[in-house]
Formats: sequence, structure tokens, C-alpha cells
Amino acid sequence: MPELPEVEVTRRGIAVPLLGARVLAARLGKPLRWPLGQAEQALVGSTVGEVARRGKYLWLPLRSGTAGLAGDGGLLLHLGMSGSLALLPQAPAPGPHDHFDLVTDRGTLRLNDPRRFGAVVWSASLQAAPAATLLQRLGAEPFDPALTPQAFHAALQRRRSPVKAVLLAGDVVVGAGNIYACEALFQAGIHPALRADRISRPRAARLLAALRGTLARALDLGGSTLRDFTDAHGASGAFQAEAAVYGRAGLSCRRCGGSVRRTVQAQRSTYFCPRCQRR
Repeated sequence: MPELPEVEVTRRGIAVPLLGARVLAARLGKPLRWPLGQAEQALVGSTVGEVARRGKYLWLPLRSGTAGLAGDGGLLLHLGMSGSLALLPQAPAPGPHDHFDLVTDRGTLRLNDPRRFGAVVWSASLQAAPAATLLQRLGAEPFDPALTPQAFHAALQRRRSPVKAVLLAGDVVVGAGNIYACEALFQAGIHPALRADRISRPRAARLLAALRGTLARALDLGGSTLRDFTDAHGASGAFQAEAAVYGRAGLSCRRCGGSVRRTVQAQRSTYFCPRCQRR
């Protein structure tokens, strides 16, 4: 599933080229997770503003043009489990998994999503439904200065679940998908099954720093490509090649030489080193 690094890499790939682009057409393919909530023809003539990201959602603001939009608004996009966005200078005919096209005078923004868990939803603003409803439960952005080690520790103290499950839930901090949660916990030396409320303040600070470092490195490497993800220009991510524990069950730990283990938590694979990560 595309996580924060992959979504942010996508945002960076489309933000500058699409800024100020004029919408010429829009096309919907097979139904996605939720209906668009706006007639495709109504988007024609609008102008694209500055693309933003909140968690794993992208916000594509559209300023109303001469067609059917009653006012400004935008498209909230989610890549689901297998989606990717491509900005195509000359788009070929859509394939069976190409479910949304936004045709502009700067190229076609195309959503490809084999599993169709992604979404493209119209909203009048980020503060109005449906965008506000979808975003309201998201936790802090990992690089937000307001997310201090003290605030992070306080949030963990209110949760009795295993710390890895808390990271994946996204209501304390967004962006720590499965691969990045495993890697950050390894870097911080924290066992993934340790209850969040039992993490001390120093260990919480170490975990927050490890999460930020892991996500920053993933951004530098274009995210992770385990199956489907490519960025807006068709390039795959490379972070998975540097993973210390993720996907390395039975191999030697790169830190201590012990054996990396795999377990299952909430139906998700968890990779860790029992020597380096203590409860």
C-alpha cells in the first residue's frame, strides 16, 4: 500500500507541472471506493492550484472556470492499496486498471489502481464534507514541529495496544505504514509487541526520531516499491533495498548478527530482531 513517502513523492512529481494548469476534460472508469460527487464535465475549465498532502491523501484544489462548477473546491485523492498517479504528456488509451483521468493543458493525470480501493472525491474545501470527514481522525504529521517528543510520549501513554499497531492506526502520527513502522522500531530498539503506554519518555523520543529518519530516507529514495507503486513519472522507489528488517525473516541482523524474525500482528507481517529490540 502506498504510504506517506510514496504519496509525498507523488505530490512532488505533479505539484509544479500542474500548478496553473487548465482542465480540458475528465474521465471516470470503473467505480472506485466512493463516488466522485461531481459531474466530470463540471470540472472542465477549472484551474489547478497548489497540490497538498494530508496523511496519505492528496488535495488537488480547483478554481472554478466557465463550466459547471458553482465555486472553488478540489479533488481529494487516495491511492488505496495498489494505486499510483502518473502525469502523462501524451496519454495512451486507458487500460483496464486506469480508472480516472484529469486531462489538462499540461498533460493527463491518470490514476491506475488494479484493486480499486483508491478514491477521487470532490469537496468544496478541506474543511467541508466529505474531505473534513475523511481527514478528521488523522494524527499529527510526522515532521510537524508541534509533534514534540513530549506530545508524542503523551499520546502513546493513552494507548494500551502494541506500539506497532498504534503506529499503523494513524491517529497518533500519520505515515508509518508497515515497512516504515518495522524499520523505525528496529532503529529505536523497541519490540513491536511492547504496549504503547509502557514506553518511557526517552524511548518515545528515540522512536519519534527513528520514525522521522526512516521516512526522510524513504523520501530521498523515492519511497518503496514492493509491487505496484511508481511515481508520477514512472520511476520505482528504492527504500526496500535498504531495509534492515522488513522482508528479511531468517537472515542475519545487520546490527548484531542474530536472526531476523517474522510474526503476525493484526493480520500484518511484522519483522524484528529479538536481540536488538527489547520489550
